[in-house]
Amino acid sequence: MQYVRVGKTGLKVSRLCLGCMTYGDPEWKPWILSEDESRPFIERAFELGVNFFDTADVYSLGRSEEVLGRVLKDLAPRDQVVIATKVFFRTGAGPNGRGLSRKHIMDSIDASLRRLRTDYVDLYQIHRWDPETPIEETLEALHDIVKAGKVRYLGASSMYAWQLAKALHTADQHGWTRFVSMQNHYNLVYREEEREMLPLCRDQGLGIIPWSPLARGFLAGNRRRDDSETRGETARTKGDAYALQYYYAATDFAVVERVLELAERLGVSAAQLALAWVLRQPGVTAPIVGASKLRHLEEAVAALEIDLDDESCAYLEELYAPHPVIGQSPPDRG
Repeated sequence: MQYVRVGKTGLKVSRLCLGCMTYGDPEWKPWILSEDESRPFIERAFELGVNFFDTADVYSLGRSEEVLGRVLKDLAPRDQVVIATKVFFRTGAGPNGRGLSRKHIMDSIDASLRRLRTDYVDLYQIHRWDPETPIEETLEALHDIVKAGKVRYLGASSMYAWQLAKALHTADQHGWTRFVSMQNHYNLVYREEEREMLPLCRDQGLGIIPWSPLARGFLAGNRRRDDSETRGETARTKGDAYALQYYYAATDFAVVERVLELAERLGVSAAQLALAWVLRQPGVTAPIVGASKLRHLEEAVAALEIDLDDESCAYLEELYAPHPVIGQSPPDRG
């Protein structure tokens, strides 16, 4: 396993982050694994050198945090793992049960700490931008929970570059803790972040932690152009309405065909090649990988050894077509 700093901080994380949305309560989504089913994945990731684990309070309505907290408590001393979670989506009833108000942030961090069985979160991220709350209120509340010792670092996720720039400027103006990372939607068939967000992050020294580096499995090459009704073969793809909105354009399939062709030539899987491409992009810290089969973890770690040259990257990138900005404001869930 390789380890890198998150942006300009001294925090070191594994080159891959295990995304834990898959682990929690099957009643939330049919493809979610129960705690007993989830435990081997978290344990194996740690054995492979992964020390970075990402979840959110909305995943399985808190159960993902509970599962991760219990497994890590049994697995390793607290200082050997980096736990990231997120706040924004609805986790409670009433008008204050979601968002980035001071009230919701203060309530949410305490609830997350209880579920994670820890005194602090290493990286606390705003899951989305809240247009209803002044950014000053949000940033001051986040600064206060850092100063209270409940959070070590702050991060952001999926927003426009102007919003991140505004947040960083506001934090600097007031002497508040600034964001050190951006968790954004980025992969070979969705590269709109290259226009403004990624250059901004590199300029400001933020670590880049892409979500969906395999395009919700689309880049694994197991979808067909005519399966818009069946959505693929797995429980995850069949229940994933977002994939149809995000991908499935003819140009997306053209990119996947290039991935499959080059992967065969290199003797690796399409998923490994797509992940290796993300890992090679300037400023990327640790892509978030999910796993519902143990071989997914093994393959992801093996992708760290794939050394793509400029010619191969250009070949994979050549057929990309612009997309509408997507992945920033889904319904009331992450």
